Amino acid sequence: MRQVVIYPGEDGFWVVECPSLPGCISQGETKQAAIANIREAIELYISTLEDDGLPVPEDQFETLVMAV
Repeated sequence: MRQVVIYPGEDGFWVVECPSLPGCISQGETKQAAIANIREAIELYISTLEDDGLPVPEDQFETLVMAV
């Protein structure tokens, strides 16, 4: 299980990233497409780490919403 952050991009697409996996970012025309794309990106990211014998980072991400 991984936490992701999703937000609207400047180009009208939805951007989604997985903070516990540095550089694991994707996008989609809709929220649903972006979520499907990040799911695939996460699976490939972890698979590549495992294939290379590298450790898979734990998902230790915490969020906080602030009003400024």
